Amino acid sequence: MPNVPCPYIWRMGYEYKVVQIREGLIGGKMSSGKLESVLNEWAAKGWQLKAITAVEVKGRIGPGGTEGVLVTFERQVG
Repeated sequence: MPNVPCPYIWRMGYEYKVVQIREGLIGGKMSSGKLESVLNEWAAKGWQLKAITAVEVKGRIGPGGTEGVLVTFERQVG
């Protein structure tokens, strides 16, 4: 018997959302409460955490930046 895909299996894809988080325009440490709030906000909308990446976020004032994170979320579509 040939290998025929079952017509009842849906092919699902994924979509991604990247959220930038930083504490202030000029320096400052990120609070765990702020990160937790963002995670819960997007989880309530059906998104799942995929990755957290530390970055230097350029501010609008002066040449320096501030530390922040990029939070990547994923959810199935289809």
